[in-house]
Amino acid sequence: MQKLLIAILLTITHVISASAAELRAVQIYSDNVLLDLIKENKHLSQVVIDDCQLVQDIEARAVKAQMPGYQFLWGDMLAYGVCIKKDVPLGLHYMQAAADQGLPEALEQMGRYYHLGKFVQVDINQAITFLKESAALNNIKAQLRLADMYLAGYGSPLDFPQLYTQLHQSVTDDKKTHKVIAQHLAKLTEKMPERVVNAAKNGKY
Repeated sequence: MQKLLIAILLTITHVISASAAELRAVQIYSDNVLLDLIKENKHLSQVVIDDCQLVQDIEARAVKAQMPGYQFLWGDMLAYGVCIKKDVPLGLHYMQAAADQGLPEALEQMGRYYHLGKFVQVDINQAITFLKESAALNNIKAQLRLADMYLAGYGSPLDFPQLYTQLHQSVTDDKKTHKVIAQHLAKLTEKMPERVVNAAKNGKY
């Protein structure tokens, strides 16, 4: 009888512990954690994994505190309807707000949207403006997209040396990205005089 009572108590304790674990509140992301999620493009999936528990906290940090990382996250959630009702114009508003505060990932995303015509009409000049700002902040995705655009005939050849310097000085441990950078550098080399290439390698642009 005593063993049965102990077994019942242990079962109850286990159930209570499991329930407590399920009800444990999800902690809001720190700035560094959120930026890492954004860089890895895991920010939206993380919100879903967390059962949408942080929607109000994210909104407060985006709308009231005007924190650029959270503006970007809130904008993406609105644009794609993740855990909240989809509202593309409002989503773009908060992405733009994050870009205005100089968040490299937001600048790159806005540039990509204007380049591809996603959510907005294609605007190459606007795309280049956003991408150049992001590229200057060492965003490799922006640098590579700019290179693609320059090599396709967009932009000004006067901007080639600066982009070459940025790509030449870029740092990545991803072998695939490293190879793509090398390919773009080789193609840009063909578009510039040798003396300009050498100066760009030495960071004089």
